[in-house]
Amino acid sequence: MLSLGIDIGSLTAKGVLLEGTDIVEKHLIPVGYNSKKAGEKLLDELLQKAGIKREDIGKIVSTGYGRNSIDFADRAVTEIICHGKGIHFQMPHIRTIIDIGGQDSKVIVLDKSGNVANFVMNDKCAAGTGRFLDVMARAMETEIHEFGVLSLQSKNPSKISSVCTVFAESEIISLVAKGENREDITSGIHLSIARRIASMVKRLGMIPPVAMSGGVALNVGLVDALEQILDTKIETTPFSQYSGALGAALLGQGA
Repeated sequence: MLSLGIDIGSLTAKGVLLEGTDIVEKHLIPVGYNSKKAGEKLLDELLQKAGIKREDIGKIVSTGYGRNSIDFADRAVTEIICHGKGIHFQMPHIRTIIDIGGQDSKVIVLDKSGNVANFVMNDKCAAGTGRFLDVMARAMETEIHEFGVLSLQSKNPSKISSVCTVFAESEIISLVAKGENREDITSGIHLSIARRIASMVKRLGMIPPVAMSGGVALNVGLVDALEQILDTKIETTPFSQYSGALGAALLGQGA
């Protein structure tokens, strides 16, 4: 049976098509202002890529920030459960997951069977989220895909004390005006986010091994900063960004 997992985040929509435990196709598009339309567009484009029709899909499960806007889904499931399922499928040994989304950040602890044992979530402030990274990259006039790589070139990271996105942006503009290196400021930004995430991890109680899930897992600078602050290896996969959609598709298979 074919199942489709759709993860509607605040910034991107991801889809994964499964047959059993085999990944048939995946797709990603920007969400824009309308989650419902993004979900419909994602479905149409995924069907076209896979060369199948809507009726060929047995189950559709939605997750993520806009999961309840997907009215053609058979079921909507929280992203906590789906990221747990998706990461456990890819890396069964992982016990702690860090998921930095566009609007919130989550730390999830799994039991030995891959079920969610506990989690903590920051959804009241943009600091420590993908949105914060986007704002800071724009302030530094740097493309977001280059941001993490730039931070790895730092030899003396700047001190970023503000925990609010608005104040942090002003602080960064001041550092630029003082002539601090872009690499050092960028590294300071990543370390600032890592400290906020680390406080969530420590509050929940970290059980290694640890992995990152979601699109921010592609940011090598943030992975490096988290490894420094948490003093542990952070594992990722090339499929990390699709982990939520993968977990939803697995639930559609009855997993």
